[in-house]
Amino acid sequence: MIDVERVRAETPACAKLIHFNNAGASLVPDPVHRALIDYLELERSIGGYEAHAATQAEHSALYDNLAKLLGATPNETAYVENATRAWDMAFYAFPFREGDRILTHGPAEYVSNYLAFLQQAERRGLVIDHAPSEGPGQVDVDALERAITPRTALIAITHVPTQTGLVNPVAEVGAVARRHGIPFMVDACQSAGQIPLDVNVIGCDILSGTGRKFLRGPRGTGFLYVSDAILDRLDPPFIDLHSARWVAPDTYEFVPGAKRFENWESYFAGRLGLSAAIDYALGIGMEAIEQRVRTLAARLRDELRAAEGVTVADRGTRLSGIVTFAKDGEAAPSLAARLKSKGINVSVSSLGSARLDFPARGIESLVRASVHYYNTDAEIDRFVAEVADRAG
Repeated sequence: MIDVERVRAETPACAKLIHFNNAGASLVPDPVHRALIDYLELERSIGGYEAHAATQAEHSALYDNLAKLLGATPNETAYVENATRAWDMAFYAFPFREGDRILTHGPAEYVSNYLAFLQQAERRGLVIDHAPSEGPGQVDVDALERAITPRTALIAITHVPTQTGLVNPVAEVGAVARRHGIPFMVDACQSAGQIPLDVNVIGCDILSGTGRKFLRGPRGTGFLYVSDAILDRLDPPFIDLHSARWVAPDTYEFVPGAKRFENWESYFAGRLGLSAAIDYALGIGMEAIEQRVRTLAARLRDELRAAEGVTVADRGTRLSGIVTFAKDGEAAPSLAARLKSKGINVSVSSLGSARLDFPARGIESLVRASVHYYNTDAEIDRFVAEVADRAG
């Protein structure tokens, strides 16, 4: 059971606002803040190179923590400056050939990922195949398997989409990918920190994530898992003196493991902040976090459905802590701005990030409220009252 009062005491901003906005960043707990500030103070006092040299053990611990979070080995993990760039570093490393096909679940795919699909399709003559949704909204795994062709070179799925609350069944997709011997790539940007992740259970070859959302780490931090089994099939899109070694005038070699996807210059304070955030989450327990987040989100959906003129838009057999909704007579951006004026932070999902989802559902935009384990029942009650307030 989570000690919510302790968590809130370690998160000073909880006393000032209701924060349902994990799209921008979760509220950072004290241990993460201290890790950042202590390192920056060390840099300020002795210099950047010297601070890094003095904290080698702490930097190495990041890979151990990532391995614990993901069920991987430290060698299979890398620090990258954000989730999108982590995903890009792996995706652009695939040796695609003209006519190769990428199989994805379009309605749930993150916009930056899909833009990369489009760019590579244009550059290299690839084909993008869409696995359909089941009635509840998640990817239809049986239909995905039927969509596989001899030229399917990659299956890429977003675990939890940014614009709705569903959770895609990535372990079931992973089983299909393994049966067919197809590389499987998972975007876990919205699931890392709210749902337990085990790359062996999921069966993925690649997984990317961020520190700034449900993990409650600093912005400008992300991570990448690349299985040892696929590593040598990938060619990183760019390298430097950190990711490779210049072993002869005309020869180089990659460093071992997933660190070949990193680069030399890095946000070292952020690395330690990310490590502290993972350590904090693991200390609470990922199963406990998931249970509390799902319970709070279910209550929020129930109360919003009971509010006059409010429609909850989430679909899926399994739902996450992201709750999306619309209110009659008040556009999502206007509602979000009104809530912000009351000290309540939310996000807005718009058509520009969901072109394969919203048009088919007749949606232009939605308010997105992302609950976390530090939120309370009292905050949910106040939130719903403010949403329903027609005098606002």
